[in-house]
Amino acid sequence: MKSRILIATLALLATVADARIVKLVVESTESPAFKGQAFGAAGQYETLRGHFYGELDPRDPHNVIITDLALAPRNARGMVEYSGTFAISRPVDMSKSSGVLMYHVVNRGRGDVAGSADGHISVVSGWQGDLLGEGLQTITVPAAHLANGASITGPVIERLINSPAGATTLALNSAPYVALTYQRPATLDMSAASLMRRPSQPAPQVAVPSSEWAFADCSTTPFPGTPDATKICVKGGFDPASEYVVRYTAKDPLVLGIGFAATRDLNSFLRFAAKDDPGTPNPLAGEIKWVISEGASQSGNFIRTFIHLGFNQDESGKTVWDGANPHVAARLLAMNLRFAVASGAAGVNEPGSEGVLWWGTYEDRARHRPAASLLDRCMVTKTCPKIFDTFGALEMWYLRESPDLVGTDAKRDIPLPPNVRRYFFPGTSHGGGPGGFSAATPAPPRGCTLPANPNPESDTMRALNAALVDWVTKGTAPPPSRYPTLAEGQLAPATRAGTGMPAIPGLPNVDGLVNLVYDYDYGPEFKGADLSGVISIEPPAIRGTLPTLVPKVDADGNDLGGVPSVLRQVPLGTYLGWNVTASGFDQGRICTLSGGYIPFAKTKAERVAAGDPRPSLEERYKTYEAYVAAVRAAAEKAVRERFLLPRDADRLIAAASASDVLK
Repeated sequence: MKSRILIATLALLATVADARIVKLVVESTESPAFKGQAFGAAGQYETLRGHFYGELDPRDPHNVIITDLALAPRNARGMVEYSGTFAISRPVDMSKSSGVLMYHVVNRGRGDVAGSADGHISVVSGWQGDLLGEGLQTITVPAAHLANGASITGPVIERLINSPAGATTLALNSAPYVALTYQRPATLDMSAASLMRRPSQPAPQVAVPSSEWAFADCSTTPFPGTPDATKICVKGGFDPASEYVVRYTAKDPLVLGIGFAATRDLNSFLRFAAKDDPGTPNPLAGEIKWVISEGASQSGNFIRTFIHLGFNQDESGKTVWDGANPHVAARLLAMNLRFAVASGAAGVNEPGSEGVLWWGTYEDRARHRPAASLLDRCMVTKTCPKIFDTFGALEMWYLRESPDLVGTDAKRDIPLPPNVRRYFFPGTSHGGGPGGFSAATPAPPRGCTLPANPNPESDTMRALNAALVDWVTKGTAPPPSRYPTLAEGQLAPATRAGTGMPAIPGLPNVDGLVNLVYDYDYGPEFKGADLSGVISIEPPAIRGTLPTLVPKVDADGNDLGGVPSVLRQVPLGTYLGWNVTASGFDQGRICTLSGGYIPFAKTKAERVAAGDPRPSLEERYKTYEAYVAAVRAAAEKAVRERFLLPRDADRLIAAASASDVLK
């Protein structure tokens, strides 16, 4: 019996030793960092930057879910190698550390470490292997090839709109915010590619003849230009009012799913390891008691997918993150796919909402899938973190949040498991606005028609961050979940009639504005539930449209339910989770990540003259002093409910006192 236990133990140790962070190199140290700033009782911080090097066993059950890992090149030990960048910020005096490692998931390589008055240690690292650009947190991963070394190929599409006037050449792979390092055409032979043009929204696509476009640069040489696999040019130039969709065959896909395992292994190394293989000490050895991850938008989608795919258990069976906060993240991250575009959003034909999207167990009958949850894998291994799921109004309107709450049939609320809390921020744009108490009307966001939405999320998020830390480290129960539900009658189809939107002067009609959830068919090798595998149908076929609900509104047009900011509790107007595109091919459609705002009239006379059904500032608050008192009462209420920190309450009350409202 003892011999069998010994053999099993040695096998476990071998697994731990074979697939891990093999080397961590600190290349620079800034001490003190942040220009010598002291952070409360934690004092000054120092920042360490460098590279980490890891390797993965494609045969290990913890890694087999990574698409194409088995087709990646291996070293002499049979391992797949990768390397990435990292940064660590820690108190100079580590006796003042809280023992909490806050892992900030960077967004498209952007993001940095920070100091903390609470003494938390801050870490960022590269995880997205298709990035270009200076100053980014990046990771280098291998390309997959067939067993005989031949290139793997597959279909790729890209949608191009709003081209500059007079443009003859456009770059390929210009995913949102940052360019890709791969997805080049396997051949410049035009017979293997197609370009479709659509001159307007209702019009059908029309094929551009292969004699009238090319993979080339025509910026200095007339059409057909200079052959270039990174660009396309069109004879006579692109029409700025048209949509173009280019489809071609790409080769040599990067194994981007390694980014999940690299994040798992770096967090595990910093938490548990004493040193790396060459014997260099772990700079955080013995200092970490708890690890909490946080990330917004794309980074939040990373967190959701990381947990869903089972990466919160390291290769020795330990829990990686004790807590997690995916913020304004409604989907899975489309990264564990062949020829993935991890920088995508929620655009036309983009994957992200095909997988399991709900924390509780739900049977996806609309897509003929069995009951499942984002937590299925970590429940089996008992490695689930405590989770805060936070989002705002725009996520309901543009980022397809609806199935997360009510599934793909929208017939009932999906209950949350005990380790998950959900908080909705009514009337916010993506990530919230700048806040402030001003009677002035903001300018519209770039490309949108309505004024920018100032309604913030940051004040509430700071309080929730503290509550999550307390839940993880002390077991202190957080505030109860607050979000719109069918049971409370707070969700409805995205129409003026369904939401109860009042007839506000200048308000566009919301009918048809919501970004619908489509049931896409990406082909038989696409593993929809896990958003993994291989896409073989591009663009995807549409099997159908899934119901998409949004919050109902009150008589002012403001969202019901959730955790309203102080500004939303004492409103100066209608705060919208959507805006409308002002021009270009998408004119009249939802203006992607921007919310809108329609201020109240200042006086009753102005309101009546405009035909506005919403009471004016004068009718609501009477005087400047009464408005400030209302802000004070709302802030104090939020503090009592633990949705606002006392220092933020003081700041907001002071800002209201200095405002021009009803002065």
